[in-house]
Amino acid sequence: MNTLLTEEQREFAASIRDFCRREVGSREQRDKLTENGRHLHSLELNRRIAELGWAAIDVPEEYGGAGGNHVDLCVVLEELNRGLAPLPGVGTTLITAAIYRRFAREEMKKAVLARVAEGEALAISMSEPDAGSDVAALTCRAERTDDGWLINGQKTWCTNAHFADSILLVARTSRGEKKHHGLTMFHVPAGTPGLTVKGIEMMNGAEVNDLYFTDCVLPADAVIGEVGQGWRQLMAGLATERLILGAQMLGTAQRAFDDCLAFVSERTQFGQPVGSFQALKHRIADLATEIECARLLVYSVAHQADDPAQAANLSRASSMVKLKATEVAKAVALEGMQMMGGYGYSMEFDMVSHLKIALAAAIYGGTNEIQRDIIGKSFGL
Repeated sequence: MNTLLTEEQREFAASIRDFCRREVGSREQRDKLTENGRHLHSLELNRRIAELGWAAIDVPEEYGGAGGNHVDLCVVLEELNRGLAPLPGVGTTLITAAIYRRFAREEMKKAVLARVAEGEALAISMSEPDAGSDVAALTCRAERTDDGWLINGQKTWCTNAHFADSILLVARTSRGEKKHHGLTMFHVPAGTPGLTVKGIEMMNGAEVNDLYFTDCVLPADAVIGEVGQGWRQLMAGLATERLILGAQMLGTAQRAFDDCLAFVSERTQFGQPVGSFQALKHRIADLATEIECARLLVYSVAHQADDPAQAANLSRASSMVKLKATEVAKAVALEGMQMMGGYGYSMEFDMVSHLKIALAAAIYGGTNEIQRDIIGKSFGL
């Protein structure tokens, strides 16, 4: 049920769902694509969806993309996550691509976005050991040289960096009256001398990385947008980022619900399916309602993002999307685990994976505490 989609978009969603059933519907298929879970993101699958136009769904056609809107973007991300496609890096890639699209010079924009349309991944590096939620406190330094820039410092929690085609780096080029002044974005191709990428082992696998810049030399034209305007450029893309994360977690919530519903419908105790007991039946009803509320919020804000009259004023709404979708995904996975009993903890089922993904999503992309703070401030508090 999604009354905010056109018939064409509903058919598009169904085609992605069918693709996922055929290509990644079994554990064996997913294990083959990820070397038995060693890699969370499959570049092979990424290139296959690129051939279908999905990897660059919202990239304009002149740069090789499909030219879709924010609603199309949410459809792709929801269905890929619902289908368990091993493509967690797609969201980060599209978040980063949107920044290149807005601010990069034309030559760089054409080159980078064309690679995304071919199925390559991008990374964005903001966080540092002492600058997480407080991104403006970052200290990784970019100094001007006669013919370019010299980068020194450490970044952390950088998703995709170990397989990305390039990294969008946010570094400090000066200090101003306020700490968010003097930040600049840079284009860093994979394999640039002076950059070391080291994976961080996480609960759900090696998905994020530490980055070490040691006398890393970048050309003068590596700047994305304007020198010293990195903070403004970051803020301009936050609504899209939160919408992307919300759509992904909506898909995770729906898949966790689907798996739970299938289990309680088939599992029998005391001579009847456990889902027929009122205690579980009411939980299922509540979760289904929460998912539908999250879905309506995600797609309502996606429509607003496609409306030029509303797109520039989505700070509150996009924070609500990120907050609601991640909290619902977490609740569904936790309840699903409880309703499945011991099977919910078993690696034979996917509920453990759903919970890991949902727990992490409440932290990255701006913690849910930060989202609540943004929403509260929007009411003058």
